[in-house]
Amino acid sequence: MRKIAGVVRPRLARLATATKPQVARLRRAVGPQLARVTRATGPRLATLVRPPRPRFRTLRTWQYTAGAATAGLALAAGAVTAAGPWDADGQRTAERDRAAALERTGGTDHGSGADSVTAEGRPSPAPSAGSVLAGLGGATNTVKSAPAGKSAGISGTAARDLLGPLLDSSSLGSTRTAVVVDVATGSRLYGSGADTALTPASTTKIATAVAALSALGADHRITTRVALEPGTREVVLVGGGDPTLTARKDAAGWASLRTLATETAKSLTARGIKQITLSYDTTLYSGSDQHPIGVNGNLARVSPLTADEGRTNDSVEGPVTRVSDPAADAARKFAGFLTDAGIKTSSPGTSKASSRADTLATVSSPPLSSIVERMLTNSDNDIAEALARQTALASGRPASFDGGAAAIDAQLTKLGLPMTGASFHDGSGLNRDDRLTANLLTALLVKAADADRPSLRAVLTGLPVAGFTGTLTSRYTDGAAGVVRAKTGTLTGVNTLAGTVVDKDGRLLAFAFLTSNTTNPAAAQAALDKTATALAGL
Repeated sequence: MRKIAGVVRPRLARLATATKPQVARLRRAVGPQLARVTRATGPRLATLVRPPRPRFRTLRTWQYTAGAATAGLALAAGAVTAAGPWDADGQRTAERDRAAALERTGGTDHGSGADSVTAEGRPSPAPSAGSVLAGLGGATNTVKSAPAGKSAGISGTAARDLLGPLLDSSSLGSTRTAVVVDVATGSRLYGSGADTALTPASTTKIATAVAALSALGADHRITTRVALEPGTREVVLVGGGDPTLTARKDAAGWASLRTLATETAKSLTARGIKQITLSYDTTLYSGSDQHPIGVNGNLARVSPLTADEGRTNDSVEGPVTRVSDPAADAARKFAGFLTDAGIKTSSPGTSKASSRADTLATVSSPPLSSIVERMLTNSDNDIAEALARQTALASGRPASFDGGAAAIDAQLTKLGLPMTGASFHDGSGLNRDDRLTANLLTALLVKAADADRPSLRAVLTGLPVAGFTGTLTSRYTDGAAGVVRAKTGTLTGVNTLAGTVVDKDGRLLAFAFLTSNTTNPAAAQAALDKTATALAGL
């Protein structure tokens, strides 16, 4: 919180005065939700309102406004009154509270009034934060396209002059490609090696997210169920492919294995059954469960039945030692919860639930939009591989590494995206044989902002916020925090960055930078961050 306070304090002082009327309207519109958030976060938010330090005074007001449009920094104005709608990640609470107030589902459609639509009556083609704030505060959405004729001038002069020297940095290896696009118009402002396919690393997850949301829908939920074979006392725990299933006491909003056991025990007790033979079913997936990288702390064995991603500690993100058999581990934990609920079980073994089996209980994941946000924010490889398989199942393909890769390719092709040179071998980007172009990555981001495809909006809201969330939490500490939202990608010799930024004229820009043969990851990341930050000054 000290780091966040250091970044946000200067913005709060200015935003408090400028947005006081909007904040008042916001508090009236979502009073009950703000009260809840205030109770939960008031003590932490109080530390954000100290006077600004002189060394930050060189930052310009447009940077704060631009950051608010994509990162939700304007929400920090509410923190000045100790009632700002922040969640633990510093974002998204206002979006979801407004959606709930309007009885809307998911995290994709945040408004349909005159304050959040185009002149043609269609949803504004901007990241959701801007539209939500406009709707709550009555302000005009600051995200817009370039003035007439300006895009061409930038493409030919300013963008090239600005980005060329930055991308020539020796820190960026032997090959680097880049594309910058005006999201509202689709016009390319800058391109260098746009169609050169390079190893994308974790920016592959943007493609996986778009494919999964397109195939399944933002409100799709993944279900884990328990079945009782007829005429027997065999109970089968059936893996549905939910990568967020948790065995922890605090499920934190995700599907709970404990709840599933409790409901199963109730159903069994109602049938007069107190002792069972427990089995578990992992037949939903096919092919190898081991990623080509082998045993690695970045990814568990890919199974349709897993609890807490097979982690061997209390972590929820990042590399850590994983259990050798996630399905067996989840089944053992489930057996323990059943025992606690008064049901005696055998040692779990593998089986396949028959079509005649009766469902005893189910638990379902949050909407796919929330899962996608978690995947992108934390660069979660386990979720990425699960979503690739879910995409394969939705399109009638085998739920395997090859099936998932083929399904992603097919979905993106169906969307009319530029697939020249693209090659998928997994959903996470851990496979070094994956290939994407800067042209495709920016096209994916533009597609996610398309007013006609609100179900893809979680691709934008899930991007890490510079200096605030996920894999960008400790980056952009030099004044650009909150202005850039981007997915990172890192493998040995590979550094990539793709995301969005708002320029000084209020235009939303999508960018993608890919590099290969880098030798110093920290220097390469710094060079990419500097380049992305420079876009905010266009």
